[in-house]
Amino acid sequence: MVNIGIIGYGVVGSGVYEVIKTNTESIASKAGQEVRVLKILDIRDFPEHEEPELFTKEFDDLLDDRISIVVETMGGAGIAYEFTKKLLAAGKSVVTSNKELVATYGAQLMVLAKENGVRYLFEASVGGGIPIVHPLSQCLAANAISAIHGILNGTTNYILTKMFREGVAYADALSEAQRFGYAEKDPTADVDGHDTCRKIAILTSLVYGSQIKCDKIPTEGIRNITGDDVAFADKLGCSIKLIGYSRVKNGAVTARVCPMMIPRKNPLSTVEDVFNGILVHGNAIGDVMFYGRGAGKLPTASAVVADVIEIIKAPVNSSTYFWKEEKENTYADLGDEETAYCVRVHESALSSAIAAFGNVEITSLRQEIGFVTPVMKETDFNARLSGVKSVISKIKMYTEQGEQV
Repeated sequence: MVNIGIIGYGVVGSGVYEVIKTNTESIASKAGQEVRVLKILDIRDFPEHEEPELFTKEFDDLLDDRISIVVETMGGAGIAYEFTKKLLAAGKSVVTSNKELVATYGAQLMVLAKENGVRYLFEASVGGGIPIVHPLSQCLAANAISAIHGILNGTTNYILTKMFREGVAYADALSEAQRFGYAEKDPTADVDGHDTCRKIAILTSLVYGSQIKCDKIPTEGIRNITGDDVAFADKLGCSIKLIGYSRVKNGAVTARVCPMMIPRKNPLSTVEDVFNGILVHGNAIGDVMFYGRGAGKLPTASAVVADVIEIIKAPVNSSTYFWKEEKENTYADLGDEETAYCVRVHESALSSAIAAFGNVEITSLRQEIGFVTPVMKETDFNARLSGVKSVISKIKMYTEQGEQV
């Protein structure tokens, strides 16, 4: 019998309890012994719960010698960080779905786990139920990973899908996402790209080997995407997706989160609704795509419980997941990044656009025109765009290593 504790009985925490109770026999056969929830830490009361005696408001109850693994699903990088440090120092392995914590303090917590002979696993922190962390560190370990591009947030993908499929305005699509529980009452982390930023930071840290900090990743959300942007994308044979991406070249990292025009021939363009899709490029295997539900109670909980099973089978710390603290000269100059842009301007700006970008192909829509620039460095693009009047919007085109996809 392996006893576990749970911190935070929200969507994911309650899902972990449900998965363990529902799949008791299956989990036991895979782990080699039964898994039981012994304590659940939450500041709220759950008098109607089938096992109300499991709940506690005292953190020290999780330090019980009978508990060997603690699942942290409370979120945030404040008290969750303090709790996790104390648990690892006390010789307890920790499994988390907390992307903010891993993105901010992952390197420190993995060192602490190693020092105490326990494990710190976080498969559920990226992609919910989609296996991506373990495949990157194990299944693709023979590859030098040079690029990761992903639709990493189901909320924004749902909103953009509604805008494309049904012509729904951004505000209305967001309201619907909130009504269905896909978006929080305060959707800032999702729609402004912070959630995606944390996830691409984790994946990049994993393949690069040192902490990639979120505040070093330029991040733009989807609040400014309009119906006209959608119409132009459709005319160009593209969809618009919020993409988190990173590239490693010559030992330096380029990472960014922003809306991008995705050509329909690219598999990421077909990822719709609340689904996530992650493209990974390795020098031996080429492109590999991971696809599935990136969030949700049971998909995320299944990834958490899988990590619990992994620890039961191999409880002693290993270097499966590990990266160092941030090192100097990590980041490439973003001004040197090469890509193409879709630019929308008022029709009166046609002559200045041609003067700046040459003979580009023009797409018209009412009183506006749109065009796609050649692939060029960002500094060059910004310099040319400064001479164009009446710019309405600019959206990056999806490119891979500077080549149009």
